[in-house]
Amino acid sequence: QLQASGGGLVQAGGSLGLSCAASGRIGNFAMAWFRQAPGKEREFVAAISGTDGRPAYADSVTGRFTISRDSAKNTVYLQLNKLKPEDTAVYYCARKRSPLFIATTQPGEYDYWGQGTQVTVSS
Repeated sequence: QLQASGGGLVQAGGSLGLSCAASGRIGNFAMAWFRQAPGKEREFVAAISGTDGRPAYADSVTGRFTISRDSAKNTVYLQLNKLKPEDTAVYYCARKRSPLFIATTQPGEYDYWGQGTQVTVSS
C-alpha cells in the first residue's frame, strides 16, 4: 500500500512537500506522482527511476517540482515550489509495474496507487 500525505492549502507562489510512504519495499521499481483536477483526466506529474534515480517531469512542472526517493525508508517525495492555481488537484503516488524506466507518463503502467492528497493553490 502507498500512503500519500503533505497536501494542503497554499497561496500562489508558495511551496508544499508531499510524501508517499510504502508499506512494503519499493526496491528498484520506478515511482511516480500523478494529479487529477475536478472534471479532468489524471495526468502525469513526475517519475523517478528505481535503478539510477533519474527523474522525469511533465513540461508544466519542470523547474518548479522536484521528485526524490529514499529507498531505505520506502518513501518517495515531491517538492512543489512556485505553485500556481492550475496546480490545484488531488495528487497520487504510484508504483510502476516494472523497474524499466519507460512509458513513465502512462497511468496504465502503474499497478499500485496511493489514496491521494489534496493540493489547493489560491490566487
